[in-house]
This record gives sequence, structure tokens and C-alpha cells, in this order.
Amino acid sequence: MRNSSLKERMLSTLYGGVIGDMMGVPVEFKARGTFYVEDVMGYGTYNQPPGTWSDDTSLTLCLVENLIEQGDTASLMDKFVQYMEQGYWTPFGEMFDIGITTAEAVSNYKKGILPESCGKTGEFDNGNGALMRIAPLVFVMREELDFSKRAALIQQYTEITHAHPRSIVGSMVYSEVLLSLYRNNSLKAALQEVYVLLHYHLQENLKAELASYDRIFQESFLSIAEGDIQSTGYIVHSLEAALWCVGTTTTFKEAILKAVNLGEDTDTVATLAGTLAGMHYPLEEIPTDWLNKMMKKQEIDQLITTFYQACVEPEREQ
Repeated sequence: MRNSSLKERMLSTLYGGVIGDMMGVPVEFKARGTFYVEDVMGYGTYNQPPGTWSDDTSLTLCLVENLIEQGDTASLMDKFVQYMEQGYWTPFGEMFDIGITTAEAVSNYKKGILPESCGKTGEFDNGNGALMRIAPLVFVMREELDFSKRAALIQQYTEITHAHPRSIVGSMVYSEVLLSLYRNNSLKAALQEVYVLLHYHLQENLKAELASYDRIFQESFLSIAEGDIQSTGYIVHSLEAALWCVGTTTTFKEAILKAVNLGEDTDTVATLAGTLAGMHYPLEEIPTDWLNKMMKKQEIDQLITTFYQACVEPEREQ
């Protein structure tokens, strides 16, 4: 059980995602069993120094900044354009990674298409590129009791890049699990709570896609063997893998290392696992030496502090 402050919760959750990203970057696309990570590494897949994070973190930080500025989806897409073209919110001022679906959606936006119509809608457009960046929204809607309003917000920010119902439902599952963990539920209890919530309250045109996520809601999910967990960039695989890594370990560090060592889409699976673990475990659980190796840590610290202030100021005004 946790009783930490909101600011600590924001730090551990958002740091958790960045740590997962930077741990996974050097071994992205490597096959499971061909490598083993036990500490912060560098170079590898993208030849980047230790502590370098990728698009998972960059696009998440763009969202945090946009929420601070009270922007909308258009201003967020403007930041995504800056990320692609100018290396905005990157460790070294240069983009080295972006998902195909996200890149195509941003290209659509640059052509003058409205943000809500930019996302890809095909069944093969269900990558994890929206899932990896939406966690900050959980803090904005933490006091919102109306599920339909929370769902609408998540859909709005998912469909700007990933507009297939499966991606939208995946974002809802992930964000609602994070909210349940925020309320100090165990992961198992969170999954049960979210299943009931979505089963009864998800809008009809999305409900059919719940079946795609059926496995994570089964009683036996956390007993599944590692060999039956896939860690590709497909949203269902990524979410399953991240939840499984957190649910089958007992520390933040174990969850991250388990996620990275699954191979394949290591940075995003570990970003998701790190975000979930960061919400679940206290800030002091994150290894200090890992935090100290994070690129641009001071800038990220400042951004999260400003985000915290933006989240609590409306409460003071009421």
C-alpha cells in the first residue's frame, strides 16, 4: 500500500516510463534469449550513449507540456511535428526513432487534416504508439468520477494517431488500470475492477474490441509462462507483456529487467511496465543510479514539477 504525495506519484510514474524506455533502447528488436540486460547500457540498436530515451518519452513529454499549457490536440500535434522535424524534447536535439503509424498521422496533420481525423484506422495500424504516451492524462482525470468523460478524453488523445477501436480500447484499459493502481489497488484487483467497469460502461461500438484483451482479465493471466507472452509492437502484445512483467515480479527493478529481457519492442514494453510499476511502487524503489544516468533529468524534473503545480492549482481555486 502507498500513501505518497501526488507529486511523488507523478515523479515515480513518469520516471518509471523514462527508465523503461532508456533501458530498452539499446536492445530494441533483439530476439529474446540472445542478450541479457541487468543495468543501464548504451549504444546497441541506435548507437546512443547510456541513459538515452526515445520517442516513447519524447511524445509523453510533449503531452505533459501540452497539458501544462492547456493546449488541445492541434497544439499537441504541432509539438509532434517539432519532434519529427527539429528533434523537440529529445536527448540530443535529434529524432532517431518514431513509429510508422504515428509518423503517417503527423504527416496527415501537416497536410491540413484535422487532428481527430489524422489517426490510422486499419486493423494493421494497431501498434503501441498511442499507448506509450498517454499516461500523463491519468493525473489530469484522477478526480473525474464519470467514466464516459474519462473515456472520451482517452479516445480523443489516442485517435489523433491510432484511430482503430482496438487501439482506443487498449488505451482505456491501460489508463483505467493506472487509475486503479493510483487508488492503491493491487494489480490483480485493478484488472478485475477495470474488466467490470468496461464490460458494463464501454460504449457499444467499442465493446466488441474488449475480446482482444480477454487474456489479461482471465484469472490465470499472471500464471502464464514467459514463452506464451509476446513482446511485439502490437498493442495487445505490448500491454499484455507490460502487465505480466509487473504482476509476476515484486520490485520496480525486477519488473523493468523482466520487460527489457523479453526482447522485440523492448523500449515500449519496458516504458509501459515502468509506468505501471512506477504507479504501483514508491519513488524510493527506483534505483538511484538508474535515475542519475537519465539524459536531461533536470529538464524532466522541472517539467514534472510544473505539471504537478498545474494539476493542483485548479483544486485550490474551487
